[in-house]
Amino acid sequence: AKTAVYGLFSMQHRGQEASGVSANHNHHINTVKGQGLVTKIFTPQALEILKGNSAIGHNRYSTAGNESIHDAQPISAKYALGEISIVHNGNLINKDSVRSELIAEGAIFQSNMDTENILHLIARSKEKKLQNRIIEAVKKCAGAYSLLILSRSKMFALRDPHGVRPLSIGRLNDGGYIVASETCAFDLVGAEFIRDVKPGEMVIFEEGKDEIKSLQIFEEVDPRICAFEYIYFARPDSTVEGKNVYNIRKKLGAVLAGKCKNIKADFVVPVPDSGVPAALGYSGASGVPFELAIVRNHYVGRTFIEPTQEMRNLKVKLKLNPMSEVLKDKSIVVIDD
Repeated sequence: AKTAVYGLFSMQHRGQEASGVSANHNHHINTVKGQGLVTKIFTPQALEILKGNSAIGHNRYSTAGNESIHDAQPISAKYALGEISIVHNGNLINKDSVRSELIAEGAIFQSNMDTENILHLIARSKEKKLQNRIIEAVKKCAGAYSLLILSRSKMFALRDPHGVRPLSIGRLNDGGYIVASETCAFDLVGAEFIRDVKPGEMVIFEEGKDEIKSLQIFEEVDPRICAFEYIYFARPDSTVEGKNVYNIRKKLGAVLAGKCKNIKADFVVPVPDSGVPAALGYSGASGVPFELAIVRNHYVGRTFIEPTQEMRNLKVKLKLNPMSEVLKDKSIVVIDD
């Protein structure tokens, strides 16, 4: 669990509303989750609860559901095959129709999350093995999902057939494995990147076994990584689908400069933080000097992932302040992600 918490800390930029970890100890799954940042939730007392050799974790920003603690992940349950816990990055576009069908059949929901659909589909399956239940469940779901599923003795990691959200596998120094949305999580815990989970693939880790089992559960795949990962969402030190995010952002800025050759300016100003590499790329390609003329307050979180537009507007004012002394009477190019 401690390794999972470090991984979540390194990926705090992916969600700041809530965080949680489930850990498997002696075939029993314990979960700690709460609203707020990773450092607030995972106290020494919380880590005492989370003993065991396998764990999954999640940072939340709301794309579906509410701000309620019931909509924080992981989502855990007891069912016919024992205990199970799930974390999900993505959006199920047929969430409402699947949920309506499940409710009509007698399912009782505890949250507004699309992730809970997957839990119910697994629990209601007639398949004898969990891996077959998972395959049956995700084949009823349309949309984006990178999933980690923890059972009594195994962990399953899988991606939708388009691979919309990233998911990578790393090897820990002590010989264990780590799976994360971004490779920056590997750097913090000293893990070595092995490979990405392929679109439509499920990988299975089993307690006491060193090898990774792989199943291609969707034969027809159409890889479509979300462009927003490169533009804004991922941390610049992460590698997404074999491409370094920082270098991609610099190239985007350079391409923009090539399209804006007739624009004259005194200097280029980035909107920090994700606009900085793009502005450096623009400056390098255009020869227009680079100036950090907008100052960011780093104690304000990411503003895109606030749930309401009002909160985003306020956060931008709290977060960014243009330096009037530097900008006065200047002609500038402003680069945002």
